[in-house]
Amino acid sequence: MNDTHAPDLVVVTGASSGIGEATVRHLRGLGTPVVAVARRRERLETLAGEVGCEVVAADLATAEGARALTDHVGARALAAVVANAGGARGVDPVEAAGGEEAEAVIGRWREMYDMNVVATLRTVTALLPALRAGGGDVVVVTSMAAREFYPGGAGYTAAKHAERAIPATLRMELLGEPIRIIEIAPGLVHTEEFSLRRLGDRARAEAVYAGVPGPLHAADVAEAIAWTLSRPAHVNIDLLEINPVAQAGATRVHRLTP
Repeated sequence: MNDTHAPDLVVVTGASSGIGEATVRHLRGLGTPVVAVARRRERLETLAGEVGCEVVAADLATAEGARALTDHVGARALAAVVANAGGARGVDPVEAAGGEEAEAVIGRWREMYDMNVVATLRTVTALLPALRAGGGDVVVVTSMAAREFYPGGAGYTAAKHAERAIPATLRMELLGEPIRIIEIAPGLVHTEEFSLRRLGDRARAEAVYAGVPGPLHAADVAEAIAWTLSRPAHVNIDLLEINPVAQAGATRVHRLTP
C-alpha cells in the first residue's frame, strides 16, 4: 500500500458486513486487489459482483478455515491483512455464569473468544509467510472494548482485551522485520448487524444508537484503515482510536433528548 510495497493484494476478514465490507469497498475504490473473507458465501459473492474482489468463504476460528485462506492466497505476496472478523454475543452480567443459564452464558463467552481472538490469531499467523514475502502490514481491528469495561460487557471486553494482546506482542516479536503492526480501535459504530447479532432484537439494537448525534459509520473506519496503510514505510501507526464526537468512553455517550 505504500511506495516500498511491490504487491498490492490485501486480505480483509469479516468482509460480509459492517467494517469489513466497507473496507473491501474502500480499497477496491482505490484500485487495490482484495481477498474478502467471511463465513457467508452468498454475501461475499454479492460483494464480489459489485466491486470485483476475490472471495473465500471460511470460518477462520478453525484450522480448516485458515487453511482454505492460505490455499487461496497460495504463493502470492501480501501487502496487508486486515483482521477484522469478530463480534459480540449477549450482555450477560458476570454473575450469570454461575446461574441457571450458566452453560449458555459460558457458551457465548467461548464463541466470542473464538471469533475475536482465535480467528485473529489463526489468520495473522497463517498469512505471515505471505506478508514477509511482500513486506506487508498487519492491521487488527479491535474496539474501545479492548481498553474499557462496562456492565454486561465482560465477555466481549475480555475477548477484545485478549485480542489486543496479539498485535501488541507481535510488534515486539517481529521487531527488526519490515512488517508494520497496526491496531484500529473504534468506539460506537452504527452498522447493520453488530448490535442486532449481539442482542437478537431489532428494537433493542436500534436503541443502542438512539439519539446519538453522528455515530461512526463503517466507512469512517474503513477510510482510517486505508490511511494507516498508506503511510510511508518507516511510519507505523501502533494504535488508532476512533470515536464519534458524541462519545467520551464506553459508558459516556451524549444523546439528544426527544
